Amino acid sequence: MRLQGRVAAVTGAGGGIGGAIVAAFRAEGAEVVAADLKTDGLGPGGLAIDVARPEDARRLVEETVARHGRIDILANVAGISVRHAIFDVTPEDFDRVLRVNLYGSFYCLQEAARPMVEAGYGRIVNIASISGVRVGAERMAYGISKAGVVALTQQAAMELAPFGITVNAIAPGPVDTALTRAHHTPAARANYRRMIPVARYGLTEEMADAAVFLAGEAAAYVNGVVLPVDGGYLAAGVRED
Repeated sequence: MRLQGRVAAVTGAGGGIGGAIVAAFRAEGAEVVAADLKTDGLGPGGLAIDVARPEDARRLVEETVARHGRIDILANVAGISVRHAIFDVTPEDFDRVLRVNLYGSFYCLQEAARPMVEAGYGRIVNIASISGVRVGAERMAYGISKAGVVALTQQAAMELAPFGITVNAIAPGPVDTALTRAHHTPAARANYRRMIPVARYGLTEEMADAAVFLAGEAAAYVNGVVLPVDGGYLAAGVRED
C-alpha cells in the first residue's frame, strides 16, 4: 500500500474528485479526515468546513492532528466551477470564486504546513485545472483562480522544500462527474472530445490515482510540478480530422 501509515486531510471530499481521492487514499492505507462545506456523503467523522474561512482551515488541521497525532498529507480539492465572460462577472462573483478556489487553497496549505514543518515531512497536493494553464471561453474568474493555484503550488514548493515538504498540483481536464453531466451541454461535450486526443472525459478515479502518486514516496523527488491529467488536451495543437 502506497500510503500505509500516513494521515491525510482532504477538502472538497463530498463527491466528485474529492470523494474519489478519499477512497483512493484509504484504499492505499491512509487515515483520512474528509471535509466539505456540508457533511452529506462524507461518512462517519466527516468535517463541515468552509475553506474560504481561515478559522475553518485551522480547525481542519487541528482536528486532524487531534484525531491522529499528525498530518502528513493535504489534498486541496475544494472549489467551485462557474462560467463568466469578461463583462458578465460581477465583483461579487469574482471575489467568491477567488476566495474559495485560491484563498481557500492557501489557507489550508498554510495551516497544514505548520505541523508538517515541525515534523520535517509533508505532501501537499493542490487541484488546479487546465483552465489555469490555458485560457478558455467564459473562464474569467475560474481560470484566474486556478492560475493562482498554479502559482501558489510553485511558490510553496520552493519555500517548504527545505523542511521535507513537497507541493504539487494536478491540472484535470474535463472530468465525468455529476456536475459536468448536469452543466456541460451536448455541444460543449462534443467540443471537448474533439479537442482531447484520447477523445473522452476523464474519470474521477484517474485524478485520484495521480493524487496518490504525488502524495506517496514514489514522488519524493517531484516538487513544484503541475501535472496535467487531461488526455493530452494541453499538449495538443492543430489536428486534421
